[in-house]
Amino acid sequence: MQVKHAELWHHFHDLDQQREVNLLGMWAFLTTEVMVFGALLTAYAVYRYLYPVDFAIASEHLNVLIAAVNTVVLLTSSLTMALSVRAAQRGQQRPLVIYLLLTALFGTTFMVLKGLEYYLDYQERLVPGLAFDAAEWGQRGADPRRVQLFLSFYYVLTGLHAVHLTIGIGVLLVITYFAGRGAFSSRYHVPVESWGLYWHFVDLVWIFLLPLLYLIGTRSTFC
Repeated sequence: MQVKHAELWHHFHDLDQQREVNLLGMWAFLTTEVMVFGALLTAYAVYRYLYPVDFAIASEHLNVLIAAVNTVVLLTSSLTMALSVRAAQRGQQRPLVIYLLLTALFGTTFMVLKGLEYYLDYQERLVPGLAFDAAEWGQRGADPRRVQLFLSFYYVLTGLHAVHLTIGIGVLLVITYFAGRGAFSSRYHVPVESWGLYWHFVDLVWIFLLPLLYLIGTRSTFC
């Protein structure tokens, strides 16, 4: 049984105004998210400038291979998300559901690989407070305290990104459920468009994190 297409909310004049207000609300929300990540990245940049050698040595031990694969996964998810929005605008229900499911699948793949990366980080003793050998870093010519500072930024930034992505997957599955029941049409598809903006924002954050965290060292091979 299909759900009746959403009606115009009583406090809007027409569907176009309703769409514009909803999208404006999402942009306002994303602006606050930019400020959160911006503050963290600014703090990271300051310490990166103060301790370039220690941060570079620590960065060399992050798993670039998994990060590279995850980058491809997220970029592909951005493509399927864009195709979802396009399908919604055209009122193509089946392609919409397929593209939404693919986007959620790519997001889940990212999270699985990220979990694997965290596990390998723990195995490599790259977790301050849980698995970290200060003496070992001293032998590598780095200040253990500064290395822990870098790793703290690494976990806070990638962890916060993972939280946003997890929320994105959850909401995406809800939207997919309603899409499967015919809740969206070429006239009404604001939730798909709005969440598309959110998804692209999360992907964009990762594009910033990749070079700032993984590519500042002098690593010559993926390991």
